[in-house]
Amino acid sequence: MIEDRALSFLRGGGEMGERMRAIDWSRTALGAPESWPQSLKTCVRIVLTSRQPMFVWWGKELINLYNDAYRSIVGGKHPEALGQPASIVWREIWDQVGPRAAQTMSGDEGTYDEALLLIMERHGYQEETYYTFSYSPVPNDQGGTSGIICANTEDTARVIGQRQTALVRDLATRTADEGTIEGVCTASAHALARNPRDLPFALVYLFDKERKTAILRGAAGIDPGHRAAPSAVALDGASTWPFGEALQSGMHVVTDLRALGELPTGAWAKPPSKAALVPISSPGTADDAGALVVGLNPFRVLDDDYKGFLAMVARQISASLTNARELERERQRAEALAEIDRAKTAFFSNVSHEFRTPLTLMLGPTEDALAASPPVLAGENLLTVHRNELRLLKLVNTLLDFSRIEAGRVRASYVPTDLTQLTRDLASAFRAAVERAGLAYIVDAEPLPEPVYVDHEMWEKIVLNLLSNALKFTFEGEIVVRLVARGRNVELSVRDTGIGIGESDLP
Repeated sequence: MIEDRALSFLRGGGEMGERMRAIDWSRTALGAPESWPQSLKTCVRIVLTSRQPMFVWWGKELINLYNDAYRSIVGGKHPEALGQPASIVWREIWDQVGPRAAQTMSGDEGTYDEALLLIMERHGYQEETYYTFSYSPVPNDQGGTSGIICANTEDTARVIGQRQTALVRDLATRTADEGTIEGVCTASAHALARNPRDLPFALVYLFDKERKTAILRGAAGIDPGHRAAPSAVALDGASTWPFGEALQSGMHVVTDLRALGELPTGAWAKPPSKAALVPISSPGTADDAGALVVGLNPFRVLDDDYKGFLAMVARQISASLTNARELERERQRAEALAEIDRAKTAFFSNVSHEFRTPLTLMLGPTEDALAASPPVLAGENLLTVHRNELRLLKLVNTLLDFSRIEAGRVRASYVPTDLTQLTRDLASAFRAAVERAGLAYIVDAEPLPEPVYVDHEMWEKIVLNLLSNALKFTFEGEIVVRLVARGRNVELSVRDTGIGIGESDLP
């Protein structure tokens, strides 16, 4: 406890008050405390009793005096910073704060800065910090300025938190309405590029499990094709980025980036010395969909807050990818339903076509019989009508068996067949209709060396459909049916002199 009233301004003040009382100030430029000017004593008293971080810089050397609350700002420089010139204590940022101090000492006006970026070295490494502070001149007893008093507010957590929150919000906004995987990855890269302080560069890789490869789908702050941004990376074995370790540990930090050459610096003057690999999960499965690779801020420690931010970014990308996959599945379902509708339309069109063919072939002989006297259906005409009645019966049976088609239970029944005779019989059913249309009709089905295994019903559909179309679209000339052996194969062709099939319909 200080008994001397001349030293009463040093009472209390916690640790810093105790340290100030213990120093032999007579050996410093300030001299013994009893001889300090009243303005300095007043400032020291204000600083020691304040709970806000404060300091006093006094004299030509700007000797540093600070309170307990300011110790966290000084960091690892405490307690040696007490009584040291400010230019030595803050040599790494003196190019920024020195001119402000000189301005304050030279006049009657102070300075004010809000959330000023200062790269400090308080714990043995360079660190990104933000401070709001004002330098106020302290008059001496002669009316001039002998020192500076300053109150500080650290804004580091607030500034970094705000920009990280803004990035996650922007990421969600940009990717929410993307309906494709490619769109999500591209939009994610654009959002990540807006925070070059926390993410000097960023890469979005998605995994191709079959090929055991990570494919680059988005890049921010770095050009695809850079040594650090290959288009594809093997998931197993040595590679540019060890995705295997990231998948096992949940987050993997690469500390040696020298092999990758010159790296982008983002918003900083020097490139990142570390990179982090963060898995992008695939909700609903035990697998990971990919990984986010980021160059880490060279002026920040990868603490829990930084890790939490990176995990949040990866989760947002994962959520947007999941949404895009669901939208793609919805599109596929819609396309499948549309295809079913098209198939139904085609089915009923084909059914109508199938029914029209035998009915047309029956109508000719029937009309001929009705026109005859007496109206008798006999001979070849009677056989034609009966054959097509059987054809209609088969079509009706096919419709009744449609449930088997939908269930995928329809199977071909292959039997050894005299394909020449079967084809001639099928083609003969069209002769009367073709000749009635005034067309030449040639059936050239040569005997084959051995029976051919075919499904009779399917073969019948093929021949009758081809001949029906030929008859429908040929108005003059001829229709030729030819069946010939081609080595071990058999070739059926129906050629006509009609209008042909349009290019768009050939497939």
